[in-house]
Amino acid sequence: MGFQDVMKDIEGYQEILDEIEILRKHGMDYTSEKGGVAHRINLLHPKKIALVVSEIYQETETTRTLRLVAKDGYLPPFQAGQYINVFVDIAGIRTSRPYSISSSPNQIAYYDITVRRVNDGFVSDYLLNEVGVGDELESSGPAGTFTYNPLFHGDDLVFLAGGSGITPFMSMIRVVTEKNLGRHIHLIYGSDSPNDVIFAEELNKRADKHENFTWDLVISSPPEGYQGLTGFITSDLLKNILGDLSSRTFYLCGPEAMYTFCEKELAALGVPKRKIRTEMYGPPKKVVLQPGWPSGVKADAVFQVSIRGKKTIAAKASEPLMISLERAGIVIPALCRSGECSLCRTKLISGRVYHPEGVKLRKSDRDFGYIHACVAYPLDDLEIMI
Repeated sequence: MGFQDVMKDIEGYQEILDEIEILRKHGMDYTSEKGGVAHRINLLHPKKIALVVSEIYQETETTRTLRLVAKDGYLPPFQAGQYINVFVDIAGIRTSRPYSISSSPNQIAYYDITVRRVNDGFVSDYLLNEVGVGDELESSGPAGTFTYNPLFHGDDLVFLAGGSGITPFMSMIRVVTEKNLGRHIHLIYGSDSPNDVIFAEELNKRADKHENFTWDLVISSPPEGYQGLTGFITSDLLKNILGDLSSRTFYLCGPEAMYTFCEKELAALGVPKRKIRTEMYGPPKKVVLQPGWPSGVKADAVFQVSIRGKKTIAAKASEPLMISLERAGIVIPALCRSGECSLCRTKLISGRVYHPEGVKLRKSDRDFGYIHACVAYPLDDLEIMI
């Protein structure tokens, strides 16, 4: 008995054959549309975008905004608060860094990324010192979950920003004020110096023009005679500025130390964790000071990392494994570089690594020995598979 004979005994098989004949006679030929769905998906969620720097704006002495346009004339849409991961080649090292898009999603002709100089900055120094108008860059598509959700976040929002942490908030403020959306935003912006406040002039103009946006500046190292708010964003300061906090949702973005400090201050005010949203902000500056770091492992300890099927490299304990790999010319997928997106998940075959608090490692990854290389720090010799 042949295959066709067996198929005939299956209930409904003949009806399927009859339907195929009808479709062949009267149906539409979709072969001309082949590849169309994949093309549209790639427009919305491209793996890489070729960009050109069209303009550069000097925001402060330490900060510039790079305006990026698409080399092929098209940029995918994004939500205010999202970021792109910018890929660069510096001194033979292929690496990347995520930068929040500071422009409004209403503007579809370009992405603005606002880059601030940091101590010992590798990529930031390159973008600020070496990149000029007309230069080409490559990035990921827009990503990230530090966005507004009308179902859960309400219409009374408080943004706590520190330094360059203003960048995702600037995109949110722009879209709300440009569209006159029914949300109230109160920005509390902490800065070391009044001379290094990014977007100060624009923030003043938008606050003067729009009743649903207000902002306060808090200077931690004020010059002599400064008349504004000073110090840190404490619970007392928040209570004095905001009054009733019961209906408000808080967004935090800034340096690592700001998160630790402000989360405690909000907890002291009784703000529930579900009303606090934080943006991931890269690996900690001094990982050895993080809770749970083993006292027997020194910051300058160097371990051997054997990559199955490839080679063995040296990796410093206080440096994320991903950076050690990149220094050795080994590039693995990366997006957030903050332990959130899981794109860099790597199989740990043997050895121990340290993950800081807040790394979103799934239970299945823990169970089966996967790590996030962007925020995994070697604690002894490792064997990994990538």
